[in-house]
Amino acid sequence: MLIFRYLTREILVTMAAVAGVLLLVIMGSRFIRYFSNAAEGDIPASILGTLMLYHLPGFLELILPLAFFLGILLAYGQLYLNSEITVLIACGTSPNRLLQVTMLPAVLVAILVALCSLWLTPAGALHNEVLLEEQQSRLDFSALAPGRFQDIGSGRTAYTEGLNDDQSRMQGVFISERQRRDDGTPQTVVTRATSGYQTVDEETGSRFLVLADGERYSVDPGRAVAERLEFDTYAVRLSRAAESSELDDPEYASTPALLESGTPEALAQLQWRISLPLMVPILTLLALPLSRVNPRQGRFAKLLPAIFLHISYLSLLLAGLDAIGSGALPATVGMWPIHLGYLLLGLWMTRRAQLGGVR
Repeated sequence: MLIFRYLTREILVTMAAVAGVLLLVIMGSRFIRYFSNAAEGDIPASILGTLMLYHLPGFLELILPLAFFLGILLAYGQLYLNSEITVLIACGTSPNRLLQVTMLPAVLVAILVALCSLWLTPAGALHNEVLLEEQQSRLDFSALAPGRFQDIGSGRTAYTEGLNDDQSRMQGVFISERQRRDDGTPQTVVTRATSGYQTVDEETGSRFLVLADGERYSVDPGRAVAERLEFDTYAVRLSRAAESSELDDPEYASTPALLESGTPEALAQLQWRISLPLMVPILTLLALPLSRVNPRQGRFAKLLPAIFLHISYLSLLLAGLDAIGSGALPATVGMWPIHLGYLLLGLWMTRRAQLGGVR
């Protein structure tokens, strides 16, 4: 038990450090992208934290297998450099016992990855997509930044001087849009209003921007003639109810729904979700022989080949995902030959390392 606790602690501490760095890099990149969207007015800044939280399982399902793989390499590499593994084997700890001890935390990590890939990640992706959909159709202007020209879709650019306290009404509205005349010639329409608010037609479900007390101009560069219309109330349709995107992509479907569907896209997504936790014990087999180093090599000697090995494994799984989804690869064959190939490679490397003895 002392050996088990010691080796497990070394692996998990190293894995946590690697996972923390990778998670910080990936989440930082995604946060910068969302922050840019918020700065442009595409999404309100108030939902950034929620979006990042629900993206976390999707990051973890990819980071944890790699972090555990590198954790074994770095932790055992240091133990080999300090001759601690040599002492353990000299005291009666066989290489097979060392493999068994390492597989126990590998199973725990695999269960955590399976929890993310089979349940939390699709649920989080669906939540974020629904949240973004709601932000596009909600009855306020929280995504608009006063004092800035912003694209609001359908070729329209909007500007507002300010918003009221509950973010439901604009003050000092300017809208520019490109339209076509009856004869097909393009024209620029500029609308100015004292105030504006959004509403939804209960019968059609379409969203309208209702402007009050303003003028509407139709102008074309190079033409001396312009049209001017004064209005007390003017409604501009922003979107139709049918424009909301469908959330039937297999990426957002629950795992039981994928099992019931049976389509190539659903089966590809299902095998991908199963493959992520399955990678963990196979990568453990590969990591143990790769972690063997001597003092002249250093603990990072085999780190680069190990990373390339992991990248090739993950790249083949992604290629299999596309091939199964497009129908180029039968789902009955699927990704299983890839796992089998790397499993056999891991067993061969482990057996070769055991026959070579501990140096």
